[in-house]
Parts: sequence; C-alpha cells; structure tokens
Amino acid sequence: MLARRLKVNIEQFLRPNKVVLILGSRRVGKTVLINQIKKDFHGKVLTLNAEDSLTKEFLGHKSIANYKTSLTGTELLIIDEAQTIPDIGQILKLIVDEINGIKIIATGSSAFDLLNKFGEPLTGRSFAFYLFPFSVSEYLEIESKFESLQKLEERIVFGSYPELMEYKTATEKQFYLQNLVNTYLLKDIFALDGLRGSSKIFDLLKLLAFQIGSEVSPHELGNHLGMSKNTVEKYLNLLQKVFVIFELKAFSNNLRKEISKSKKWYFIDNGIRNAIINDFTPIPNRKDIGELWENFIIAERLKQNHYNLSNKRMYFWRTYDQQEIDLVEESDGRLEAFEIKWGKTKSKEPKAWGKAYPEASFNVVSKQDFPNWLIE
Repeated sequence: MLARRLKVNIEQFLRPNKVVLILGSRRVGKTVLINQIKKDFHGKVLTLNAEDSLTKEFLGHKSIANYKTSLTGTELLIIDEAQTIPDIGQILKLIVDEINGIKIIATGSSAFDLLNKFGEPLTGRSFAFYLFPFSVSEYLEIESKFESLQKLEERIVFGSYPELMEYKTATEKQFYLQNLVNTYLLKDIFALDGLRGSSKIFDLLKLLAFQIGSEVSPHELGNHLGMSKNTVEKYLNLLQKVFVIFELKAFSNNLRKEISKSKKWYFIDNGIRNAIINDFTPIPNRKDIGELWENFIIAERLKQNHYNLSNKRMYFWRTYDQQEIDLVEESDGRLEAFEIKWGKTKSKEPKAWGKAYPEASFNVVSKQDFPNWLIE
C-alpha cells in the first residue's frame, strides 16, 4: 500500500466541527486514502457511502434531532462521493454546527458540484484538498531514485493512476486507461442535466492533446469543432473542474512585449492524454516526447506544490518576439523560471526575461535531474 502524501495534510487539518473536502477524479484513490486515515484514527468512526440509498435517505432528512440521535458520540464522520447528495452543503453545516466535537471528511469526484454546493454553506467551516494520481515523491517512498528513473519512460506514456501498479504488461495498462476514459473519467460531466454535444468534449480533448505546450485560443478551437467560443470555454471549465486538464496563464507585469492574456492547457495525467489520442507508442519511437515531458513535469510540479501546501502560482512566459519560458513560479515576491528539456540540450535564459526580472532564478529541468527537483 503506497502512502499518500495528502494523508498528513488532511490529518493536520482534521479538527472538531470542521469539514475536510477531498476532491479528485474517479479512480484516483480517494476511498483508499480515507481507509488509511480511518485505520490510524483513534476514536469512533462512521463511514457512509453517499451513493447508497439508505445513506441518501438518512442525510436527506434534514433534522437536527435526526442527526443528534444518529451521530452523537461519533468523533469522525466520513462521507464518500458526497456530491451525489442534494443540498450536501446545508446538511454538513447543520451537522458541524449542532454535533459538538464532530470531525468530518467528505470526498467527491466532481469539484463543480462539490464546491458549488459546499462553498457558501461551509464558508469558514471547511478545508479543501486535491488528490492526484501518484506523484514522483510518493513513488520515491517505495523505490530508489535510480528505480524511479528506470520507470520514467513507462510513466510518461502510461501515467500514474494507482491501479496501474496492478498491471504488468503494456497491453493491460493500455486497456485499463482506455476503459477509464470511456467509462469513468467524464461520467460527472455527462450526467449533467441539459448538457448537449457531450461527444464534442472528446473532440475538444483530442485537440488539446495535440497542442500541449502551445497557447490555445477558444475561438480557434470553436472554429475547428463547430461550437461557439462561449461553449468551448464552458467545456474547458468543466474539464478542469473534474480534474482532466488544468491551465497555465501567461505571466506578465504588463511589460509592452509580454503576452498577458493567453493560456496553455495541460493534462493532469499523461496516460489519460495518450488514451484520448490512442497512442501508447514507447518513448524511443515517439515524435512528441518534448510535449509529453513538459506535461509530465508541470503536472508533477502542480502535485508537489499542492502537497507542500505551497502558495506558489504557476505560469508560462512569452514575448511577442517569441522569447519564452515553459514554467514560471511566483511566491512571496520571488520568481523562479524553468525551461523543461528532455535531452541534455543547453538552454540560455531569454535576454528579455533576464533584463525584466534580474532577481529571478533560471533553471533547466532535464531527465537526469528531475527526481531531485520534485522532492523538495
């Protein structure tokens, strides 16, 4: 059983009359994580599966007397897949306000449901955490840096969803990922009432998959897909909220030559990206290794920053005359710039960047040094 880094953070913020939200895509290991937390918790625990009809009936009866009768004495209440319960935010507000000392963990695969339903009722009463596929730092708990480097190419192609560890062959891993994409990944989006053109979402994902590391225009995407710019932006927002993709905005201090309004889109997991385009070709035979490596590193940095409770903000940087940097991190007035290179190619700091931000650091992230960079 691979220990999840998020476990320590959750236990740190698991406090009386507070709700800890664990959000993440389906099959990413939320249920396993709460079982690990439950195992180490000293006290009375009640675990409810919100997809169970009896659980829905119990929680749906919004009565203080009902909750006090059933939950008094419970020290930790766990609700798995909480987004399936109507008015879940109001329900949890009642419980944490009326059951003295109770601690609550609620998990969900659909952030746009959970945060919309939880946001206002639980203001000041909750902490939200995101669980991702396995990170490099988590793998390094059970393997050496050398072993991690040996498995790097496989993980760049197949990603790091937890269940992949159960499969040994490339065929098994490929089948698992294609099944995940077709069955689970977009289930929350397709279940939305009134959503039209859901098949277009796959077409949109394919376009994004072939444009990793490139600036993406919703207007151009809409022209390719026969959709309006507003519809494209709506789908991008939904895909981000169900943890399929994430965005990097352009960094700028409003210097005249800096791009300031563009965005790039990356996939939370390389395996999902490759399943969408049905390409699991080994690294030595791929033409897109640069894009895959960039996606892998930036996604890993996203995980690391979140698990470290970091306040770093992530951007890319480019000027109109094509000087660019793959990743810029900003924290407490400090800037760090990273150029991401698969090979040993040397990379110089762009002159415009050095001139505009002389105090910023500049680093090249290559295959050889990536483990050290991702376990700070």
